[in-house]
Amino acid sequence: MKILVVGGGGREHAIVSALSRNSETEIHSVMARKNPGIARIARKICLTKEIDLARITAFAGETGVTHAIIGPEAPLEAGVVDELAAAGVACVGPTKAAARIETDKAFCRDLMTHHHISGNPAYRVFHDTAEAIAFVKDHDGDLAIKPIGLTGGKGVRIMGEQVDRAGAIAYVKQIKGDVVFEERLKGEEFTLQAFVDGSHIIPMPLVQDHKRAFEGDTGPNTGGMGSYSMPDHMLPFVSRKDYTAALSIMASVVAAMAKDGHPYKGILYGQFMNTANGPKVIEFNARFGDPEAMNVLTLLSSDLTDVVTGITEGTLSASKVAFDHAATVCKYVVPVGYPAAPKIGRPLNLGKTGDAILYYANVEERDGRLFTLTSRTLAFVGKADTLAGAEHIAEQAASAVKGSVHHRRDIGTQTLLNRRIAHMKELQ
Repeated sequence: MKILVVGGGGREHAIVSALSRNSETEIHSVMARKNPGIARIARKICLTKEIDLARITAFAGETGVTHAIIGPEAPLEAGVVDELAAAGVACVGPTKAAARIETDKAFCRDLMTHHHISGNPAYRVFHDTAEAIAFVKDHDGDLAIKPIGLTGGKGVRIMGEQVDRAGAIAYVKQIKGDVVFEERLKGEEFTLQAFVDGSHIIPMPLVQDHKRAFEGDTGPNTGGMGSYSMPDHMLPFVSRKDYTAALSIMASVVAAMAKDGHPYKGILYGQFMNTANGPKVIEFNARFGDPEAMNVLTLLSSDLTDVVTGITEGTLSASKVAFDHAATVCKYVVPVGYPAAPKIGRPLNLGKTGDAILYYANVEERDGRLFTLTSRTLAFVGKADTLAGAEHIAEQAASAVKGSVHHRRDIGTQTLLNRRIAHMKELQ
């Protein structure tokens, strides 16, 4: 099978690496910048903007690919699946209309309300700046403030945590109108991703991401500094009842989209807040998470090519999807100053990676040397029988990198996990 992977970040390197385990799968790549890890695996690469639909479609024709996996959200919003499908390429990724589950936060909330799907927090949608500001001024309590469109995982502001009321009003002015206000949820976040073929939904191991830039969950929100998963594919602060409820919410969303004429095919990412009253939906994404893709794809023991076929043909089966029972810890090395003012063009030396799996992200290779770019640079994944073992592997590799970079040493540690468990017990 010939498969095109659109995107050039760490998530896409993980996708390409998983596909490459099948020696008969021929991989081609479209990316905005040359990812050294992907370039070493892909048969042919096309360097172009990931929303350049005409060039992507032409490259698909030139390479003769039959299938495509779409990594990032921007090409999904642009309608790359619609264009490729029209050219006869079967896609793992939703159409532009179905991708609104991520690209339009108001659409997501309204869909859940219309179909009476549980897990929806109280919310209000505004398209007028003055009306939105008036609501903030009059509202008792804290709110989560979200621009309706895509923000690269960095657009949410939480009152009482990141901004006060005056800061919230200033942020609404910056957004200029199109905004969703949601009740501030208290609990522990977790990610449940699933393969979806339009009707069948096959879940992946639970993962917890860490958005804050610095240790102890401090600093600004980022695209994600790292993540971990447990050997039993659960998380110790998510009960089986909570997990079942979250999966049921996702299945209901898939059924609702099919009923509304926008069948969903691809990866559905559910980000949940586990509250005292069970899981609530923070957001859905229309693709693998980054870094969560690194955890689950490192664990995937079945053939991703077979999964691609199942998704695109509507024959997805749990019997063909399996994951190793091991723990994983992913730690991102990022440029100093990330996310606000990353130091660009600084040289990196990898050091000894040991048993860690390395996924290249936003990094440039020149004459055999690596240099930082504007975003997350390298992801190291440790995989072991225990969380402690996986964390040790990832930490050793991340700490060995020399240059103007840093990483969160606390991700995957028992100390941080214990804090999560204690917090959930307090709420319940």
